[in-house]
Amino acid sequence: MIKKLVLFVFAIVLIGCNSTKPVVRTNKPVYKRTNTSTARNSKSNSKKPVGYRKPTSQRTGTQNSDLKSLEEKYEAAKEPSKSNSNETVYSKEEILEATTRVKVTTAMVLDYINQFKGIAQNNMAQYGIPASIIIGQGILESGAGTGPLSILANNHFGIKCHKEWTGPSVRYDDDEAQECFRQYNQPSESYQDHSLFLTSRSRYASLFELDNDDYIRWAKGLKAAGYATDPKYPEKLIGIIERYQLNQYDAQVNGKEFVPTKAIPLPKPEKAVYVSADEYEVTKGDTLYSISKKFNISVDELRRKNNIQDNAIAIGQNLKVK
Repeated sequence: MIKKLVLFVFAIVLIGCNSTKPVVRTNKPVYKRTNTSTARNSKSNSKKPVGYRKPTSQRTGTQNSDLKSLEEKYEAAKEPSKSNSNETVYSKEEILEATTRVKVTTAMVLDYINQFKGIAQNNMAQYGIPASIIIGQGILESGAGTGPLSILANNHFGIKCHKEWTGPSVRYDDDEAQECFRQYNQPSESYQDHSLFLTSRSRYASLFELDNDDYIRWAKGLKAAGYATDPKYPEKLIGIIERYQLNQYDAQVNGKEFVPTKAIPLPKPEKAVYVSADEYEVTKGDTLYSISKKFNISVDELRRKNNIQDNAIAIGQNLKVK
């Protein structure tokens, strides 16, 4: 009987010990899972500052989008005429720098040349300044007509007021802050004043002793006489003249044969179209000066016959030449 009682107690103890062990094993996994979850949440929370890069990326994307939009608006505003450009040849951009720094396309420069070459040739014939120098300075100083001074004041040559100027003016930061620059009603007045400016000042007198087609010495002489403070002004001006073959307009005024130098290919003028014996139809590349030479008539007479007040003519326009 006693032996049976001892065995019964021993069995109860043994069963009690076995039932305790699973409880221990069960608690350990639960404990680990709970803490693992907490650790993961903490790790995830610690990475939130890294995820904060997204708004920065969004801001950068917005800036790039804004810049692209501005560039598209600029190009749209300055889109060249299809008749004066070739998309393959003339799409290259360049920087023009003088009183301002602007980005223009080659087609825009060609359009500018086509617009003002007649005025430059007339001024060359009247004042003795090379047409290549006049157009070249106009391109360089005005950024081919896109610079602030040319837009705000029709000032294409960066001419400052000086003491004798009594006309309208604008203020613009140049060598010094808010300097006074001359203002004109239209660009042709700026071209006229440029010629008067050079011929009326003694410091430029030595330039008129040079040949009127020696654009290299003229460019260097302008810098030496103090027209510009930029030490590279002559090189920039000569580079523009040679790149766009502006010296061909000097040759035309002087009645000389033009020999092309290194430059971009320019649009070839169309063949002359004669409407009648007494009229001429304006084609691309024509100017009042070139037409006057074709028909042996003065520019003033050509203007009078056609009631033209300035040098503006349009392709397809019929002009009386006799």
